[in-house]
Amino acid sequence: QVQLVESGGGSVQAGGSLTLSCVVEGTILSLNDMGWYRQPPGEPRELVAGITKDGRTNYEQPVQGRFTISRDNTKHMVFLHMSSLRPEDTAVYYCNADVQTTGPRRFWWGQGTQVTVSP
Repeated sequence: QVQLVESGGGSVQAGGSLTLSCVVEGTILSLNDMGWYRQPPGEPRELVAGITKDGRTNYEQPVQGRFTISRDNTKHMVFLHMSSLRPEDTAVYYCNADVQTTGPRRFWWGQGTQVTVSP
């Protein structure tokens, strides 16, 4: 079994910064693509940024130039550094990972961490 554990959320004023962390725990044979999604209040979940196993990144337009995704393969972790935060970045942020375990390869989700940006 695999578990994704996020941390680093909180409340910050507009213009501030936060760094989210996510560790993948369990029996991991291969850790592939990883990413961060978010779900604003009353909205569907949306992709924020993704990173491949070899470090290639992609970002959705609203966060380009402000957010940076990175990973540490030795620690099975992915990070999202968020700067120049805006009130519209307020959402629950979820970590996602494509994991090969002893069972079928599949995507796993974290429990979510709240990020609140005040004007």
